[in-house]
Amino acid sequence: MQIIATNIGRPTTFLWNGKEEQTGIFKFPTQDPLFLTKKDVAKDTIINRVNHGGINKACYLFSSDHYPYWKKLYPHLEWGWGMFGENLTVSELDASIVRVGDIYSIGTALTQVSQPREPCYKLGVRFNDQSILKKFIQHRNPGTYVRILKEGEVRKGDSLQLVEQSENTLTVQQFYDLMFAKEKSKDVLELFMDNPSVPQYKKERMAKYL
Repeated sequence: MQIIATNIGRPTTFLWNGKEEQTGIFKFPTQDPLFLTKKDVAKDTIINRVNHGGINKACYLFSSDHYPYWKKLYPHLEWGWGMFGENLTVSELDASIVRVGDIYSIGTALTQVSQPREPCYKLGVRFNDQSILKKFIQHRNPGTYVRILKEGEVRKGDSLQLVEQSENTLTVQQFYDLMFAKEKSKDVLELFMDNPSVPQYKKERMAKYL
């Protein structure tokens, strides 16, 4: 896996239900390296820190491999890296293989896979189509957030080096599927609850299905 692009957002104003709102999902490539801090990416735009940023969502990674799929669905858009609001566009990032809890070094930073990205209406704003939320869920390749275990600098061309693989086999894709499945797999739910890297608030929400 390698960083194809480093992306930074700028505040963008839009109308939602007749009211002006702002978002940082409009991210664009920068030639500058990004500095990953414990709670966010330095100089990036985060409007809503309740649902974005923080220890469990410090940096968002999305795979460049899925861009062709989405370009076919939205050929009219002006395409560039960062379309999904990702800070790091990464090649060969496979949600069906990457485990929650895996630790990767990227540049001088040390990161840990924490949770998949859940789409919200602002992704629909970015694509000018709210139906993309359902499509994004069905596609099952959401990218992943990471924790920053060691702050550091990353840049285009840096490789993701697996430092430690999680002993718990829960993948990012299994985590994602579990959240949206009407019927929860008992085996996956057990992996989910036993995984020490799954955010506690997520476990609390899933406890009712045990």
